[in-house]
Amino acid sequence: MSLHKLTLHELKEKFTKGEVTARDIVSAYSLRINQVEPKVKAYITLVKESAMAQAEALDQKLKTWRRTMPLMGMPLAIKDNICTEGVLTTCASRILGAFVPPYDATVIARLRGQGYLLLGKTNLDEFAMGSSTENSGFGPSRNPWNLSRVPGGSSGGSAAAVAADECVAALGSDTGGSIRQPAACCGVVGLKPTYGRVSRSGLVAFASSLDQIGPITKDVTDAAMLLNVIAGHDPLDSTSADVPVPDYTKALKKKDVKKLKIGLPKEYFAEGLDQEVEQAVREAAGELKKLGGEIKDVALPTTGAAIAAYYLIATAEASSNLARYDGVKYGLRSKQTKDLLEMYMKTRQEGFGPEVKRRIMLGTYALSAGYYEAYYGKAQAVRTLIRRDFEAAFQEVDLLVTPVMPTPAFKLGEKIQDPLQMYLSDIYTISANLAGIPAISVPCGYSKAGLPIGLQILGRPFEEETLLRGAHAYEQATGWRAKRPNIR
Repeated sequence: MSLHKLTLHELKEKFTKGEVTARDIVSAYSLRINQVEPKVKAYITLVKESAMAQAEALDQKLKTWRRTMPLMGMPLAIKDNICTEGVLTTCASRILGAFVPPYDATVIARLRGQGYLLLGKTNLDEFAMGSSTENSGFGPSRNPWNLSRVPGGSSGGSAAAVAADECVAALGSDTGGSIRQPAACCGVVGLKPTYGRVSRSGLVAFASSLDQIGPITKDVTDAAMLLNVIAGHDPLDSTSADVPVPDYTKALKKKDVKKLKIGLPKEYFAEGLDQEVEQAVREAAGELKKLGGEIKDVALPTTGAAIAAYYLIATAEASSNLARYDGVKYGLRSKQTKDLLEMYMKTRQEGFGPEVKRRIMLGTYALSAGYYEAYYGKAQAVRTLIRRDFEAAFQEVDLLVTPVMPTPAFKLGEKIQDPLQMYLSDIYTISANLAGIPAISVPCGYSKAGLPIGLQILGRPFEEETLLRGAHAYEQATGWRAKRPNIR
């Protein structure tokens, strides 16, 4: 089998046994990237030469004593809104088109401590604002299953790279579904950890109370392996939770969900859900029942208000966070301006794309005098109600099962001119961010057009073990993970 087709744990086993070298691994992935990247366009920046130099140094080091760590020698891709020292970090925006961070994000520092190999930085919607990766300042990525379809967003580049075997695993960020939604579109696994479980230090902020870094992988075991490394308290992040981090791979040993109560929220199966998606998700719930789970209908009554609350809170926080891009401190600076104010205005006008400008204006309006309480304040109150809905549901059940998206991946250009329709792509994922709970997307079927369909499983805060156990049990009982795209 070609090395690029292996999962993270399979490749790790071969590397640990000395069956392959780090140089072999980088060579295999470099060849694969050369073959498919011109079609998929998953990356903004590639650093294959640097990866090869690191691989050769690693091989030399291991000649005398072959002791490896879980991610040593493993070739990963990183979403381009996570800071990497000495490597471009653009957020897919012209305003940061030449920005090279002088430091690593905490998650990257932890990966470097393991001896991982960075292949490159992946494409995204500009500043993670979008659901299709079409808002990138460097052009859209494409879905490996059908190159005329979107890979989802905003972590579309990371999901496409994993699905196309252009890396063994990747990191993304999830503000309203931006890991789970592209994972569903591309037929891979995407995990959004509990808010505070993984440090946000070095993640370029979109909406600080919603953003969370997480893994995008080929299977659930790989997600658990990657979470083991990146999770944990970080004093550099004031929102980082100081709670113990278990070994998530141990939770996967149980291949059934006996004694687990699994809820189906009726609000997630209402009008607007594609029939093929609903059928696949309900069949997945039936499979979980066969594995020993108890299926129960539950209610999340505030779900209908989630979109409105999310887009008020997220845009308000984005308006504040993006104020730093003014042409003074770093990034693009507009030239030939007569005064400071004109420089500010022209820099932002030239540097930001239309979706970022739209969200800054919406957020600034929501925070303005006379409107703060009417919009932002009420949105925060709704957020509290959404969190309480989940708390009540988790008194009755251990996990919740829902669709990830209303439809399979849509065509490139289909929704780009209709922002509201694009926003509705996240209708099933944003509540998890508002409540701060963990959620995972795993493949659960394919449409008649051959496009992947994702199953979303949600759990209690900091109970990623139970979440991964349920996802892994379902994955092992079905064959969806074995199907791979044929890129033409």
